Amino acid sequence: MKEVPALLPPIPSPPNSGIDLVWEVTKIGAGGAITLNKALIDAFQAASSPHSIRALKSDIEAFDAWCRRTNRFALPATAETVADYLDARAEKGSRPASLARYKASIAKIHQLLDLKDPTPAPLVKLRLQAVRREKGAAQKQARPLRFKGPVRDVERDKARGLNIRALLESCADDLPGLRDRALLSTAYDTGLRASELVAVAVEHIEGAIDPEARLLQILRSKGDQDGEGATAYLSPRTVAAITAWTEAADITAGHLFRRVQVRRYKARAAVRGRPIDSISGREGWDLRKTLSKPAVKARVEYDVGTAALHPGSIGPIFRSIIQRAFDLGALPDLTAEDLTRLLKGISAHSTRIGLNQDLFASGEDLAGIMDALRWKSPRMPLAYNRNLAAEQGAAGRLMAKLT
Repeated sequence: MKEVPALLPPIPSPPNSGIDLVWEVTKIGAGGAITLNKALIDAFQAASSPHSIRALKSDIEAFDAWCRRTNRFALPATAETVADYLDARAEKGSRPASLARYKASIAKIHQLLDLKDPTPAPLVKLRLQAVRREKGAAQKQARPLRFKGPVRDVERDKARGLNIRALLESCADDLPGLRDRALLSTAYDTGLRASELVAVAVEHIEGAIDPEARLLQILRSKGDQDGEGATAYLSPRTVAAITAWTEAADITAGHLFRRVQVRRYKARAAVRGRPIDSISGREGWDLRKTLSKPAVKARVEYDVGTAALHPGSIGPIFRSIIQRAFDLGALPDLTAEDLTRLLKGISAHSTRIGLNQDLFASGEDLAGIMDALRWKSPRMPLAYNRNLAAEQGAAGRLMAKLT
């Protein structure tokens, strides 16, 4: 018996579960004994990012659980099993993009185990096509965070609505506020995804032609799994924010954006000590009872961690920044109802979409936008600019003149 591969951790499985071979070396599946190719699994792990492995693990566990409930074999799976599973997920609200991911994960695990891939079967394709026809293939887009908000002219118009300028100005000058200002400013300048943003290290920042600006070396990204690298521009505004944060947090190397633990202590009034002759024998004589305790002012202490922030924390941090800015009155043209609606759409991707739209609004062509945000396909930048293109297109310009 060979060693169990580290692709997925062992979990309890009932008898006749087709997915058992992922955790064991061999398993009697629907078509007989299946042998695990450990070399292939190891090669996959070496070639994949931790995020990709986590996603595959999550998708296969969900598929296995459904197969157990419906008394089917997950591995090897039939085309009918895969089609029924995708239909079941669609009935529970999964969108076509999510279904495509589940289908890809099922295909991947079959390939890794040298099993026949059931996903290219016409039945699976037609079922997915039916879901797309019913629900539409459009993906829900995160709400953009633009530098001046929803403006036509990014250079001349005043900031309004939900805008990054107001958010940056409302960040406090304590350690959490300095961290948040540097994080938000960097996210907007570079358009980095959450996983790329938390991977930024002090050593990745280099000098630029402009002495007040800097260049950020992006060692690896979602679209650059081979690590060819890319470079992003850091504005003087962002450089100042990063400098303030690193100096206050005493960060000279390693991860740039880290957890800040806050400890708050309440004030304590002075306590007068008791005279010695007031302490009875039954209480026991204790010198501490005779000493006065001075007043203590309220204080706040901070601990800056050494590890990088988790990618999942970026969206909540952005929403916290927005909520604090609103509470401080920095977003005066938004109502509480507006804020509630806007916060639901804010994610770590909001700054990337906002920069994408600001570049479009400033007149940059598609090639320039793709280069700035390191897109390899025009599909996503065009999708992110769809609403803005409609407003600033020929019909939008005409209607603006008519009003």
